[in-house]
Amino acid sequence: MPIVGDLDSIFDLIEWLTRHMSPRPRHTVDTSTYSGRFAERLRHLRDSAGLTTRELSEQTGIPLSTIQSWDGGRKSPSIDSFPVLAKALGVTVRNLMPKE
Repeated sequence: MPIVGDLDSIFDLIEWLTRHMSPRPRHTVDTSTYSGRFAERLRHLRDSAGLTTRELSEQTGIPLSTIQSWDGGRKSPSIDSFPVLAKALGVTVRNLMPKE
């Protein structure tokens, strides 16, 4: 698996996260926060791929409760989760990031 081509995406992700991280919402999806925008993007990409949260969990090896926390906007993924999620959803890391 070539890693050099992914470095630009990883650096883009780090820059984006640095600029947009904010306090996480507790029980609602607030799309003005990073967690909320990521949840919205994750649900859209997951639905487009025809995957349930359980199927995404099985494909990535990420616990279902973690996927559900991201999907609900309660938590944000760590940077090392982005390449795994992107691969399972059939998108690039850059396309996984929420739009500004």
